[in-house]
Amino acid sequence: MNPPRAAPGRPGLVAITWPLFAELLLGTLVGLAGLALAARVSDAASGAYAMSNHVQQAFFLLFRIVSMGVSVVITQQLGAGDRAGADASARAALGASSWLGLGAGLCVAAGAGGLLRLLNAPDAVLPLAQPFLQYLAIGLALDAFNASMAAVMRAHLHARDTLLVMLAMHALHLLLCVPLMDGSGPLPALGLPGFAIALAASRALGLVLHLWLWRRRLAIVPTRRDWWVIRHERLAPVLHIGLPGAAENIAWRLAMMVTVAMAARMGVPELAAQSYTLQIQHFVLLFGVAVGFASEILVGHLIGAGRLHEADRLVHRSMRWGLVVGTLGALAAALSAPWTLPLFTRDAQVVSWGSKLLWIAVLLEPGRVFNLVVINALRATGDARYPVAAGSLSMLLVMAGGAWLLGVHFGLGLVGVWIAYTADEWLRGLLMAARWQRRGWLAHARATHRRVSRARRLTAA
Repeated sequence: MNPPRAAPGRPGLVAITWPLFAELLLGTLVGLAGLALAARVSDAASGAYAMSNHVQQAFFLLFRIVSMGVSVVITQQLGAGDRAGADASARAALGASSWLGLGAGLCVAAGAGGLLRLLNAPDAVLPLAQPFLQYLAIGLALDAFNASMAAVMRAHLHARDTLLVMLAMHALHLLLCVPLMDGSGPLPALGLPGFAIALAASRALGLVLHLWLWRRRLAIVPTRRDWWVIRHERLAPVLHIGLPGAAENIAWRLAMMVTVAMAARMGVPELAAQSYTLQIQHFVLLFGVAVGFASEILVGHLIGAGRLHEADRLVHRSMRWGLVVGTLGALAAALSAPWTLPLFTRDAQVVSWGSKLLWIAVLLEPGRVFNLVVINALRATGDARYPVAAGSLSMLLVMAGGAWLLGVHFGLGLVGVWIAYTADEWLRGLLMAARWQRRGWLAHARATHRRVSRARRLTAA
């Protein structure tokens, strides 16, 4: 199986995928380190860590409205040769990120307790999770800038630079979180809030480094107005892509939060097993996520340039690569479960439940690859509404409804919840694959190419 070839002067799929994979791996390792540090305290602390992160990730999806949309729009503009339009889109994304970050941070800080109660946080978990989530709000506000600025860098094919930023950012986080959590010298032991404070410091460093890269690599120096002004005409195409894409992600996150609430009601051991299994599973899906993001970037460039046949071939090869590596990764995770799960807990029952869930994930992962690759490709063509329209009903009925039916009503517990996850991923994956195979995206791709080409001509004139 040969990796897809790039267009002349444009890096190929592998050259874009590996920095994205490494970046995602770094983020997952930091999350895993945080869970391990929390687990040293108690299973209740690890549950607090996991539930707070679910809330944080749900709000982070708001930032995906801008980062997802601006990434696709800029790739299309660069593919069409409209560099001035790409720079204007980047500046517009910065202003939108300021308001989104501020709003999300204030909402989480003020409503932490209520948000955790919506997830049915157990009594043993809530007192630990609430202050942790409130401190996380600081880093969450800064994440809005890092998400959009990194998306702009990747759209310009500077994936290695964003990897270096994330490496520095996560290194600082790890260096700070241990002394802040455990105490060191004059520093008191802050516990989980120490992890959140370290995260905020690392996100501030990320913002500084992204500003430096924008100046050095892209020759973009934001003005004071760029930080606060909402440029509606530039944000319109960004929102056309970003809103449906974020809506699809939000629908998935809400369905996931419902199932996490079900696990929480089953008890602290069940919540711990769910948390540990999801952390391990994150490693498995990283390659599929990286291939999906890389495909989105390259397909956007190809659509902007009008090279639709090359875009089609790239997506098919991306799916083959993702299926092979994703399935092998899920199998490796299931086989190694007796050794990896005890790294988090000594509870034999939790280890047993987690092992069963990871074997179910071997069936889940191939279906998820279709979603990770094809949904991103559809978005890059301009076909952004179909994934959310086709997927939301499945997430509501199959994922959330199926988890309740099998896990709660029929008493299968976590096994029933993960069977519902698998059915949902496969149903949505097959719907996305059928959309691509039947060329449902083609009219959107042609319209996108005409739009960006016209915009380039108007800018040149």
